[in-house]
Amino acid sequence: MSIERVNPPGLSPATGFSHAVVATGGRVVFLAGQTALDADGKVVGSTLPEQFARALANLLAALRAAGGTAGDLARVTVHVTDVAAYRDHAAELGAIWRESAGRDYPAMAVVGIVRLWDEQALVELDGFAVLDR
Repeated sequence: MSIERVNPPGLSPATGFSHAVVATGGRVVFLAGQTALDADGKVVGSTLPEQFARALANLLAALRAAGGTAGDLARVTVHVTDVAAYRDHAAELGAIWRESAGRDYPAMAVVGIVRLWDEQALVELDGFAVLDR
């Protein structure tokens, strides 16, 4: 299995994401949306960075349970209730991503939404990964 990140020179610089990801071989793991829920099903953290860190940890925990690692992520969608707040915290969120998932970025999108299932939730991450095993 291989994952190739493609960032053509004619597009804007890919900072914190890849424009395209080519995955060949392996198994596809679809990851359900993860918010900042703890093991008791309660939203933890009151700020976007705190919730982002927990949602990412939850996404990566689900991926590890399926046999994958952050490097196997091919696509992640970030759903936020406040896109302006996401932009304001972009540097901090990027640091959280790099610390938890490294610098091999999947194809990503940030989507503004009205609200999430749990009213206190500010962010949800979902995606898919391609594993070689």
